[in-house]
Amino acid sequence: MALECGIVGLPNVGKSTIFSALTAAPAQAENFPFCTIDPNVGIVDLPDDRLDFLASVFEPKKKTPTTVKFVDIAGLIKGASQGEGLGNQFLANIRETSVIAHVVRCFDNPDIMHVRDDAKVEAAVDPVSDIITINMELALADMDTINKRQEKVVKQIRAMGKDEEKRLAPWKSAVEKIKPLLEDGKCARLADLTDDEKLAVKDMFLLTMKPTLYVCNIDEDTIASGTNKYVEDVKKIAAEENSQVVVICGKFESDLSDIKDEADRKEFMDSVGLKESGLNVLARETYKLMGLRTFFTGGSDECRAWTIHSGDKAPQAAGVIHTDFERGFIKAEAYTIDDLKQYGSEVKIKEAGKYRVEGKEYVVQDGDVLFFKFNV
Repeated sequence: MALECGIVGLPNVGKSTIFSALTAAPAQAENFPFCTIDPNVGIVDLPDDRLDFLASVFEPKKKTPTTVKFVDIAGLIKGASQGEGLGNQFLANIRETSVIAHVVRCFDNPDIMHVRDDAKVEAAVDPVSDIITINMELALADMDTINKRQEKVVKQIRAMGKDEEKRLAPWKSAVEKIKPLLEDGKCARLADLTDDEKLAVKDMFLLTMKPTLYVCNIDEDTIASGTNKYVEDVKKIAAEENSQVVVICGKFESDLSDIKDEADRKEFMDSVGLKESGLNVLARETYKLMGLRTFFTGGSDECRAWTIHSGDKAPQAAGVIHTDFERGFIKAEAYTIDDLKQYGSEVKIKEAGKYRVEGKEYVVQDGDVLFFKFNV
């Protein structure tokens, strides 16, 4: 499955506006439902001041950040799990992503139509009802997936007997925990599953099992406080699900993305009391939610951020740079960005005894600066 984040939500909640600002690549964003039909895909540089600091030390010819991939998926409505509003196509698009950013409208604006159960009928702004609607559709789709699989499982056990029943026991116990949640319109990720049970249901790619981040789209009047009654409602739901919340003003971020001069960008953010773009926060939180971590390489030619999975060992990290590095891995020379900030140079880091040599079993940490030795 691709390492990408699907941006989902009801029609007209600001998904495409946020996507366009994120990627600086214009997506359709009009005031009518299903403006976005085919998913837009964008690659976003991951802002990281650690890379900026590394580059300030090495003064390289080139600086290369790591990236996050976002997919803007068209708005879902009630009945999507039965194909309403091109729902089957949209659900398939969600299934292909690894995490979900669920955009929720948290502002009032009579000029922007808000819909929920019917794409042609305006509904009151109500984040709780909006989230319930989306989660129920995803849950119903997951129920359908499980029921179809269950039919196959029953046939397999009948045909192959007790050994097959024993092999499929983790799947059956996982489903027994998941189904009651889905029937209540809740998410499968809330089920208390063992590692064996998680592995058993992994290949079903359940929509509600995907890690989810809620994105509260606010208006410009709310930027200074960062919250309103709608945002607080979303935070309560997120807390119950152990999910994260990012608060963004899509309109402001869209205007900010049009400003290229850094001084002008800072002045614009200062005018509303923002120290950092909300989109930067969204990109970082999405990256973490996907279980991704960053290590760095530094030198006079290039300073670069590299993406690995949490828990990857040194040879796997080397393989991200080149497969030969992993195949012929000997060792990794390592220190951290924090070490570099504290001591100022590699020479000083060595003098302080913080320069390390790590072998094949070393689990690379977020923020490591690595130099690989290999032989092929």
